[in-house]
Amino acid sequence: MAKKEKKRIGNFQIEDIKFSFRFTIVAIILIFLILLFLSNLVNIFEKIENKANKESTKKDSLEDTTPFFSKEGSGVLMYLPAVDSRGKGIYTLLKVEAFPGSGRTLTDIDNLLFWADTQHSIRIAKRVAENITGKKEEDYDVIYTIKANASLIGGPSAGAALAIATIAALENKELNKSVMITGVVNHDGSIGPVSGILEKAKAAKEAGATLFLVPLLQSRDVVYETSKHCEVFGNTKICTTETRPKKIEVEKEADIKVREVSSIQEAMEYFFK
Repeated sequence: MAKKEKKRIGNFQIEDIKFSFRFTIVAIILIFLILLFLSNLVNIFEKIENKANKESTKKDSLEDTTPFFSKEGSGVLMYLPAVDSRGKGIYTLLKVEAFPGSGRTLTDIDNLLFWADTQHSIRIAKRVAENITGKKEEDYDVIYTIKANASLIGGPSAGAALAIATIAALENKELNKSVMITGVVNHDGSIGPVSGILEKAKAAKEAGATLFLVPLLQSRDVVYETSKHCEVFGNTKICTTETRPKKIEVEKEADIKVREVSSIQEAMEYFFK
């Protein structure tokens, strides 16, 4: 009798293990399905956000005729190329307004992170614009408005565009809407290098530009391609991800005309008719 009871206990243990194994398999499948559902849900929200951003940008397009704060003032609109947190090229809208005042610089930027990066560029851009135009700072108030996506990365690379737009606003000049620019603005009006050239060029193309101005030596870019390499050592297969740099022509890759400029004065020749 004791031996038979032991066998029954043994059978119970085997069935218990089988049940645990089945439960584990079912749990793994359920977790996989939940992760797949969440991944699809995130993609849906991203598509909705991108659509909303595009509609918002179209609403605040370069054809905007919103009146400025002063009838005696003038203002311009232009697109800024940038790179978002996923490394994708995007564009946002910049409005610069200038009118007689007491030398104030006002900013209306809906993203504090972007504002922190951009405020220094605004100061330099305004100083460069004043040096080029001969306008006195204390005679004008300038307002900078940037519609910045929540995931936008950038600020310093908008410096050249900020300077060009400020000059246009101070002198009441019309900008060539088919031109976009990226580059850091220096105190002497020279244009410094930036990153993400190819992505920004693609964004410029998407925004409708036909000419993209970049800093010197940046009409060519370097992108990094990754590939998986596997080797077998005995009974073990080891795989590694390898990265290789590749030189590209930005103009060909982005399908937009690209020109290098070294200074704001040089860039002005393309922006002003």
